[in-house]
Amino acid sequence: MSERVNARVLLLFGDEAEVVADAAPEDRAEPERYPAEEIAAAVGLEVKDLPGRRLSADVGGDGRLSGWQLA
Repeated sequence: MSERVNARVLLLFGDEAEVVADAAPEDRAEPERYPAEEIAAAVGLEVKDLPGRRLSADVGGDGRLSGWQLA
């Protein structure tokens, strides 16, 4: 069974979105980059509207996030 976590899109960097756990700054890991178009399509937004959005996602066995949804 996968774990579901809350995350936030910090900013866009080229065609990637920088995503970080939605937690207090002292508890956050470093931002990770994911394909912005993939996230936008999954949540029904345009890529330009992703920064600042709070999302939830499944954590895979490799620690990568997928199954994006608006939180």
